[in-house]
Amino acid sequence: METRKNTLEPLVVKVKLFQQNIIWGDPAGNRRKLDEMLAAESGADLYVFPEMFTTGFATMDGAVVEESDEAVLDWMKAKSKLLDAAVAGSVALRTGEKCANRLFFVTPDGSVSCYDKRHLFYYGGEGTRFEPGQERVIVDYRGVRFLLLVCYDLRFPVWIRNRDDYDAILVVANWPDARSLAWNTLLQARAIENQCYVLGCNRVGEDPACSYTGYTKVVNPYGEVVACAPDNEEAVVSAKLDFAFQRAYARNFPVLENADAFKLL
Repeated sequence: METRKNTLEPLVVKVKLFQQNIIWGDPAGNRRKLDEMLAAESGADLYVFPEMFTTGFATMDGAVVEESDEAVLDWMKAKSKLLDAAVAGSVALRTGEKCANRLFFVTPDGSVSCYDKRHLFYYGGEGTRFEPGQERVIVDYRGVRFLLLVCYDLRFPVWIRNRDDYDAILVVANWPDARSLAWNTLLQARAIENQCYVLGCNRVGEDPACSYTGYTKVVNPYGEVVACAPDNEEAVVSAKLDFAFQRAYARNFPVLENADAFKLL
């Protein structure tokens, strides 16, 4: 893949992250809710929704999952075209006997990239009902390379290590309030160690197992929080990401050139 860390042309990407109170087990209802939220938002290059944004964290037996990707992808493609922007979020999708926690990244030309969550949350039952993904996925969109992650992936820095192949991390989550300290700390740690922006989009509200405070935020390569949603409220976080700054920082302080070598998949 093309190396870009020394490219210093001006490049600003506007993002909006939706801290959604997901309606449990109601894909159509969640799409309608986001229709209303999106109607009040415009002007971004990228709109991000939480993990399993159409159903909630559907790991338990009997919980609703998307039986096909047709309805959700039709909706995402229509929104992407209308907004002239990418839209991204993960869904619980049946793929055979089991399911995938699949993060879709849809662009205005109708292109679809997808990443299946690699690190399943066995503690919450996800490993029983879902199959793990095997591939890292990086999307090149409007001059920026986004590494796609889902929730629990955030805890695994070797998988996430920047190999000079991305500029920003996009992570969608259903991260409960009981472990909010870990969420906040890891978002900043991943930004610092990988010298990149991190977009962390979490939900609020409750499901049958957990409650969620949110803490949706954008972190810059210094580890500074540049935008954050209010706690326990449905909200939209807006930020401008300055990739000329990010690339200049990586060029002038090349930490990753001194990184340890790992045997990576």
